[in-house]
Amino acid sequence: MTKLLHATFGAMALAMTALPAFAGDPAAGEAAFTSQCQNCHNVTNDAGEVLAGRPNMRTGPNLYGVIGRQAGSLDGFRYGASLVDAGTAGLVWAEDDLVPYLLDPTTFLRETLDERRARSQMSFRVRDEATARDIIAFLTQFSEVEEDAEGES
Repeated sequence: MTKLLHATFGAMALAMTALPAFAGDPAAGEAAFTSQCQNCHNVTNDAGEVLAGRPNMRTGPNLYGVIGRQAGSLDGFRYGASLVDAGTAGLVWAEDDLVPYLLDPTTFLRETLDERRARSQMSFRVRDEATARDIIAFLTQFSEVEEDAEGES
């Protein structure tokens, strides 16, 4: 019995280390998404099922698969030039970039592009870092997050 418990806990620990570490709470992120994000965004899978948010939102892009996606690259959505430029320059959405973007999108793009005239079409700002991390943790469940060779997401 002891060997079985050790093997089970060992397998659980190994499985947990394979997952990317996100600091937020997905349940709190779902509540924040519902109250703050769904007015402009939804999460709709490739089959057309709305998994979060309201159907037919056209203000902001679909956030299905946003974590790990090149910024400004979703087919069928018309992004602002600065976000497209950031994506072309190599910006791929990950927690470390999404947090400052959600807190202040225009300042993030200006700093990322080193261009004082850069602007974001997203005028909304998440109020605090913890809420931003919660939203990211919620959206991560709708994305395929791959780890690099060193185990970082």
